[in-house]
Amino acid sequence: MLAISWEPVLVFLLKAESLEVYPEMKITRAEVEHVGRLARLALSEEELDSLTGDMDAILDYVEQLNALNTDGIVPTAHAVPMENAFRSDEIRAGFTPEQALSNAPDKAESACRGKRIIA
Repeated sequence: MLAISWEPVLVFLLKAESLEVYPEMKITRAEVEHVGRLARLALSEEELDSLTGDMDAILDYVEQLNALNTDGIVPTAHAVPMENAFRSDEIRAGFTPEQALSNAPDKAESACRGKRIIA
């Protein structure tokens, strides 16, 4: 059983409760079935019907967004400015082999030994 909640998206996207408002489907049931198979989802007939309408409504909304004039708007990846959160690279001393193996439960020379997992 598929447990996806499209309700918050659909409340925003749909202006009507009926698919009759969208007489020309932008996505077919076969395409939804194909995407479901690619995602390895076992979709029931009811879920396929529902998702076809849902995905069509989403594509209709995307089409409306594509109609907007975006000249002069800089593409962004985030809604707020982001700064690099990484520290600068600095060369510093690493662990010695003795320090690295100090907490190892079983060591052999300069290596840590583990349980055999392949017979």
